[in-house]
Amino acid sequence: MEQNATALSDYDLQRYNRQMMLAGWGEAGQLKIKNASVFIAGAGGLGSPVALYLAAAGLGEIRICDDDSVELSNLNRQILHTDNRMGQSKALSAEQTLNEMNPSLAIKSFGERLDETNAARIIGQPDIVVDCLDNYPTRYLLNDYCVKHHIPLVHAAIWGLIGQITFIQSPETPCLKCIIPEAPPKEVFPVLGATPGVIGSLQAMETLKYLTGIGECLKGRLLIFDGDNMSFETIKVKRRPGCSVCGFDQADH
Repeated sequence: MEQNATALSDYDLQRYNRQMMLAGWGEAGQLKIKNASVFIAGAGGLGSPVALYLAAAGLGEIRICDDDSVELSNLNRQILHTDNRMGQSKALSAEQTLNEMNPSLAIKSFGERLDETNAARIIGQPDIVVDCLDNYPTRYLLNDYCVKHHIPLVHAAIWGLIGQITFIQSPETPCLKCIIPEAPPKEVFPVLGATPGVIGSLQAMETLKYLTGIGECLKGRLLIFDGDNMSFETIKVKRRPGCSVCGFDQADH
């Protein structure tokens, strides 16, 4: 990764030309992307489209963490991985795929389970964090870290043909604990690969919009996608008084 790049290369100008045509993006927006760092928690169903589209867009540094190994049952949806990587670390498999897709980026993979002892080392101080996890205890840890360090968090979750996504930026918005105070029961749930494909693509879009400063992110809004009847619904979400994570600063806002 070219740290603090001040100009785009000829390669950049050609590769990213079509997205730079977007109003408000241009060379300045692409330079922001080139100098940005993102942390992706999870290299599975959601993490796959998120990582692929951020790499395709030229995001300078991608940090990705997953402690699982590739299994056959993953491959209907986890498109970072292939049959010949069965048993391999998902984090390393993701790094390989992303390096092949865009060798100009810095990809840092972590094949560890995220916890309180390693969060600072693994997450670091990225410009934004993307929640592509499948369990709420680790999601809550990620939420705590982002609130504490004032890092925006793009949360999403899926089940079957249904998905949800919101943009969290405490204290401006509710945190994850405000929206989902208690974790749902852990279960092995059904999923069609296209569902995390849709929601993960939206997470990548929210990330790029925030980094370039274009458009309006899902702050204070939870977007619900129902693939069964192909509908989108947006509901407003508010900070919860007395929230154990972000409630401490409500008196100041």
